[in-house]
This record gives sequence, structure tokens and C-alpha cells, in this order.
Amino acid sequence: MNYHLNHLKELESESIFVIREVASQFENPVILFSGGKDSILLTYLAQKAFYPARIPCPLLHIDTGHNFSETLEFRDRLVDQLGVKLIVGSVQEAIDQGRATEEKGYNASRNILQTQVLLDSLEKGKYDAAMGGGRRDEEKARAKERFFSHRDEFGQWDPKNQRPELWNLFNSRKHIGEHFRVFPISNWTELDVWQYLLMEKVELPSLYFSHQRDCFVRDNVIYADSEFIRKRPEEKVERMQVRFRTIGDMTCTGAVASEADTLEEVVKEITVSRVTERGTRADDKRSETAMEDRKKQGYF
Repeated sequence: MNYHLNHLKELESESIFVIREVASQFENPVILFSGGKDSILLTYLAQKAFYPARIPCPLLHIDTGHNFSETLEFRDRLVDQLGVKLIVGSVQEAIDQGRATEEKGYNASRNILQTQVLLDSLEKGKYDAAMGGGRRDEEKARAKERFFSHRDEFGQWDPKNQRPELWNLFNSRKHIGEHFRVFPISNWTELDVWQYLLMEKVELPSLYFSHQRDCFVRDNVIYADSEFIRKRPEEKVERMQVRFRTIGDMTCTGAVASEADTLEEVVKEITVSRVTERGTRADDKRSETAMEDRKKQGYF
């Protein structure tokens, strides 16, 4: 086995070890599932970790109501294949009940509204650990987190309150009402993820591959045309050949012009790309510390 495969296998082993640690140390864990490639990878690794048994915890998806239809179709198909329980937290329901307030204007997004719905869903399910597909290379705020990320009784994260993780020893002690976010693929890079998905031939939503779609450009970001996004008069819709590097709420997720329509082509494209993965996410551009601010409030 060459170095490349050894590297991916080492990452796989590390992640599976962390997933099994979660199962052994916590009473009621859950997997956060967005329908994006990282959460799909995490779910795939959890499947490997407990095979031939089923994944012993449910998947939790926070539905903004503004998701890509391809994401929801893939999610439902995967859940059926795995035979796992799916919990859906609804942002639209939170808005209808007055627990969340819809943003207004051209740049309105429901992405930030996911935070309260996530916290409500974790509290309702009494989950003491939520595994997510966050990676340290994605964004500078995420680089501060360790595998086991402690959250207080309000679901908030304090970057100064990071526990040491020496020799793969994880401290899961907490007070009543607190919980942990756990990131088993922390040490993976975007390229690692794509290379592993290629090696394992993991199925992904069609959004990740080149396709034609009606789009418009705003602030140098390509957005999919959608009834959920209010367009300015000068913003014109045109047919484009695009794919998505990251998948989230349609109102803040940008596409990239691309001809990569296979996993092999995507890997080649990512290898030479000079734009970060989250460079197409409008929610990260609201302020210099947008991600860290959301995380301190209880965001993924």
C-alpha cells in the first residue's frame, strides 16, 4: 500500500476510534447530518465502526426549509438504506411558533436560525453528545476546537475552555444540562475527504458534480436561482455549468463554475484550486469572526 493510501487509512482508523469512544463514553449520542459530503463521510465511517450492527444512534438534520431538493432526496434515500432513525428539526416550525425571526432584505438567510433549532432539538432528545463533520482546515474558528468540544448548559462554546487531549485520552465529564460536540474527522482536509470518497466509491448528492442550473451572480458568488432568494433588479438569471463544493441553505451557498462531473475530476479540480472550500459561503463573510460568533451561540 502506498503512502497515499496509508494516510487515508490512518485517518479512517483515527475517526473510527473517536466514534467508538463516543459510543462508549456517552449515553445518548446523535450524528448531526446536513446532507453535505462531510456528514455523509461521518455517517459512512460510523457504519464501518459498528458493522455488521446498525449505527446505534439517530441522525439529526436541521431543515431550514430552504434546502436543495437534491439534498433532501439523498438524505431520505440514505436513511432508508441504513435503517437508522432520522430526527428533523424544522426552522420553519420555529418561525411559525415565534421562536425564531425571519431575516428581511436581499441578503436574508435562515442559516443563523439553525442555532436555536439545533439547541432545542438536542435538549428535546436529551442528547449528551452530538457528532459532526467539522474539520479544522475549514475555517479558523474550527481550528481552535479539539475532538471533544465541551458545551455549557446554554449550548455555548468557550474557546478558552478547551480540555487537553493527550495520547488519545478524551475527557467527557460534564455537569447536568451540558453536552459535547464531537468532531471525528477533525484532522481530515477537504482533499483527504474527496480522495477517501473516491477510494471507497461513496455515493454523493448530484449537486457536487457539474450540471446545468439557472444561476445569478452576487458579490462575485454564483447562487442558484431560487424562490427563497430575493434578487436585485440588476441581477440577471442565466444558465450556467456549475457544481457545489459545500452544501447548505440555498440562500448562503454559492456554486463554482466547473466541468468536473466525476469523483476523479473533482479530486483533480480540488488539488489545484486556490479558493477555500468555504469561500463560496456567504454566511462566513458577514464579519471577520462570523463563524466563531455563531459557534459561541451554540452553532455547529
